[in-house]
Amino acid sequence: MTFPFDALSACCADLEAEASANDPQAAFPAEGIARLRKLGVLSVTLPETLGGRGSGTGHRGGMELLQLLQLVGQGSLALGRIVEGHINAIRLIACYGTADQLARAAMDVHDGALFGVWVTDGASPLRMEHSDGGIRLQGEKLFASGVHHVTRALVTARTRADTTYMLLVPLDGTRTVSPAFGGLAGMRGAGTGRCDFSATRLPPDAMIGQEGDYLRQPEFSAGAWRGMAVALGGIARLTSLLRLQLVERGRAESPAQQARIGRALIAAESAYLWTRKAALTAAVQDRYDVDEVAATVNLARIAVERAGLDVLELVQRGLGLSAFTRANVVERLVRDLATYLRQPAPDETLCEAAAWFTHHDLPRPEDMS
Repeated sequence: MTFPFDALSACCADLEAEASANDPQAAFPAEGIARLRKLGVLSVTLPETLGGRGSGTGHRGGMELLQLLQLVGQGSLALGRIVEGHINAIRLIACYGTADQLARAAMDVHDGALFGVWVTDGASPLRMEHSDGGIRLQGEKLFASGVHHVTRALVTARTRADTTYMLLVPLDGTRTVSPAFGGLAGMRGAGTGRCDFSATRLPPDAMIGQEGDYLRQPEFSAGAWRGMAVALGGIARLTSLLRLQLVERGRAESPAQQARIGRALIAAESAYLWTRKAALTAAVQDRYDVDEVAATVNLARIAVERAGLDVLELVQRGLGLSAFTRANVVERLVRDLATYLRQPAPDETLCEAAAWFTHHDLPRPEDMS
C-alpha cells in the first residue's frame, strides 16, 4: 500500500490557511496535526511490523519521507517543525533504544501521542541523577517545539560525571511550561517554549541508549536532512508565490522580474538536489564512511540555507512592500522560513564538511537503485 500523497497534497492549502489564522495568536496547528495523524504521517517511520511504513530507511524509504516532509513544509513550516521533531524522536528510539522501548513508542503513537526532541538547555541545564531505584531530573529545556502539546519528550540530560544521556519523558501537564522568551518572530505556530523538569522522577527504562548516543555520528548529523526537507517545502512555496503574484500584478514580463524568477527557480532546484543527496546518503549510510555521511549532509545543510536566503531576498525585492503586508501570506512565510533556517553552528558545520571533502570526492548515492 502506497502512502496517500495525493490526499496530503490536497490539504496543503488548508494547512496554510490554518497557519495564517493561527499566527497572530501563536496558536498551535491542532487541526493540521489531526489531519496528518489520520493520513498516517505520524506513524510512517515506524517499522511495518509495528504498524508503520519504515519510511526514511533505504533508497525508496528515504525518497518517500523527503516527499512527505516537503509537502508538509509547503503547507506549514510550523507544522513541519512539529512533525519533523516527532519523526526525529521515533528515529532516535529506533536507533538506540531497545525493542521493547520502540514497541511501547509505537503503541503510544497509535494511541495519539505526539513526540518531540528537546535538547537546548536554559540557565539551569537539565541534570539527572539515579535516586531510589529511578532517575530524578532537575533543570529546564528551552526552544522546546510544541511545549504545550507534545506528550512524549526525548531530552538530553547530564550526569554529575558530566556525561550525556537521552531520556524519554512522558508529559502529563504537571510541569511548568512557558512561551519562548519574548516570542519568536516566525514559526509562531510551532508553540516553542520553555519546560522546567525540576523534581521529575522517571523509571530506569526511561533512558534511551547509552552514554553519548545523541551526539554519535553519523546519525547526529545525518538526521538534519529531514529539517532540510521541511525547509524545501517553504522555499518551493515562496518561489511559486513570487511567480503567481508577479503574474497577477502584470509585472512578470519585466526582464528584471524574470531574472528574479529564474534565480529563485535555480535556488529552489538546487535546494532539492542537495536535500535529495543528503536523504539518499543518510538512508544508505551503512555503505559509506561515518565522516563521509556527516560531511555530505552538512554540506547539504549549508546549501539549502543559502538557497533559502537567496529566495527570501528575491521574493522581497521582487514583490516590494507588498511582501511586508500582513494581508499577504508571503509576509508570514518569509518570517517562518527565515526563523526555520536559523540552525546552530553554520560556520563550524561548513568548515568541518569542507575539511573532509578537501581530500575526498562527494558520494553518489543517487546512482544506486
